[in-house]
This record gives sequence, structure tokens and C-alpha cells, in this order.
Amino acid sequence: MKEKIQSLLAEVEKLQASNEEELEALRLKYLSKKGIINQLMADFRTVPAEMKRELGMRINEAKTAITDRFNELKSQLATSEEDHSDLDLTRTPYPVKLGTRHPLSIVKQEIVDIFARLGFSLADGPEVEDDWHVFGSMNFADDHPARDMQDTFFVESHPDIILRTHTSSVQSRVMEKMQPPIRVICPGRVYRNEAISARAHCFFHQVEGLYIDKDVSFTDLKQVLLTFAREMFGPDTKIRLRPSYFPFTEPSAEMDISCNICGGEGCAFCKHTGWVEILGCGMVDPNVLEANGIDSTIYKGYAFGMGVERITNLKYQVKDLRLFSENDVRFLDEFMSAN
Repeated sequence: MKEKIQSLLAEVEKLQASNEEELEALRLKYLSKKGIINQLMADFRTVPAEMKRELGMRINEAKTAITDRFNELKSQLATSEEDHSDLDLTRTPYPVKLGTRHPLSIVKQEIVDIFARLGFSLADGPEVEDDWHVFGSMNFADDHPARDMQDTFFVESHPDIILRTHTSSVQSRVMEKMQPPIRVICPGRVYRNEAISARAHCFFHQVEGLYIDKDVSFTDLKQVLLTFAREMFGPDTKIRLRPSYFPFTEPSAEMDISCNICGGEGCAFCKHTGWVEILGCGMVDPNVLEANGIDSTIYKGYAFGMGVERITNLKYQVKDLRLFSENDVRFLDEFMSAN
């Protein structure tokens, strides 16, 4: 019996339990009525009198060791359960990767930050708009091609309700509510009924700007756009303005920047011209001012607009517009360092 007790003491030191079921199994094995300790007590009755004192002490020592080890394991399990009580058992067992901002969000925020430093505040408006704010207030003629079904998404039950085709509608709403001086930047999503391809999409993102005050000139517009181009693409960036036409500005221009890939030397990206078009701009047409409740004899203004996708393409050389909306994590992972 002495050897049996000694073996039991060595066994107790190695006891482990990883859950409540295993802990209960240990209790039944060693401390229950049919457990090992009670069996030793039963065998103890047949021990010779001269050995009872020593073996009795050994049995009590074994019982105490088992009880202490059982309580220790019980305490460990309770602590473990408490530490993990906030675990979400519905989560995947695989590591959760950190996300990244979308490249369009990165570039849009950079554009907004640049113009914020130039004194422009942020303005927003609804994506589902009425014909007046999208076209009428912007000096579009009733028969302008942009009103046709191939360019604009119309709400079938309400012919005058459309998905905005540009964020100029936000400028109109700002002019309705505010009197000059007005200096706002209007980022947002716009929609056009176009076939989806590598170079076109049925929705994209714009950032438009508007400044109205007394004695505003085209020179002011040029300087603001030059500052923007150099902040966005580098201090050596050059710009050029080419005459163009927009219903809401007069005179109007399109702005090119020196190719940021070849430095203006000429390459396949800029079609060997050394220049890349990035935005349209011009002085606000007096008809637009009057239509929106601003006296054109007192105030003048300039406006500009650019596609966020276009700027992102130039900055990161993304050649397929579809990549921006396909949610391919391999593509998004490339912009992890840009956050």
C-alpha cells in the first residue's frame, strides 16, 4: 500500500483539466465515494496495527494533495473563462486582415484638403435631383444633348427627377441659399447612362469648385488651379489652358498639366504630346448667376470641375476604371501604404 500511495502522489502533480468536463472526471476518479481515496481508506482497515500510524498519515497527505490540485485546476478554469467572456464565437478562426481606404477616397480627400487650405469650404447635395438644379439653373438649353436618355438616368414615374450628371447641382443649391462671397468645393458621385468599359462607367466621382465675389478675374482662377496642380502632382508641374465650351461658364477652358510620367518630354501615356487634360473651368456665365438669385452686375465668379477617377489614374497609373468598383482586394491592397 505504501508504494501505491507514493505512486498516487507522483500522479497528482501531473493532473491537468482543460474544461469543466475533464475537471469533474478527476473529482469522480479521486475524491468521490467510489474514488481512489475512499478505496485506500477501505484497504486501510486491514493494515497491521503497527503500520496504521504511518499509512494513515500518507493517505491524509495524498487526500490533501489531490484536493489542493483539484481546487487549483478549478481556479485556473474560472480565470480562463472570465478572460475570454467577450470572445465573438461567430468570428472566423482565420486572421482578420487590416483594411485600407479606397484609392478614390484617398485622392478625393487629398483634393479637398488642398482646396481647404486655399479657403474653400465643403458643400454637399442630393444625388437624386430635379431637372432645374442639374440643367435649368446651369444654363442648359431645353434641347441640350445632355438631357437625352442616352446621357441621363430619369426616374420613369417623375420625368423631372433624375440622377445628377454633375455636382454643379450642389453649386446651384449653394447659390440659392447664400449671398456672395461664396467659396465652396463640391465632391460627390454622379451618374451617366454610358456603357461600362475600361475608359467609361455609368457612375463616377467629381469634385467641383465655385468662387463668387466682387472683382473676380480669370487670373484668379488660373493661379488657384496652378497651385492645385503643383500641390497634387509636384512643384515642377506646368499647366496650360485651352479654349473650350460649357453652358455654365463663359469664357470656358480645359486645363492640361505637363505629363507627370515623362515630365513633359512625351510618352505613350500622354500620346507623345507632353500634356494631359485633367479638368474644365471658366468664368461663371451671368445667366447662371441671375438664375440662382445673384446680381451679375455686381458679382462675378469662376468655377471648375474634375473627375476623381481621372486624377487617380494620373497619380497611380490605373488604366481600367472598372477596377475602382469591383472590390478586388488584390487591387485595394496596393494602396495600403497610401493611407
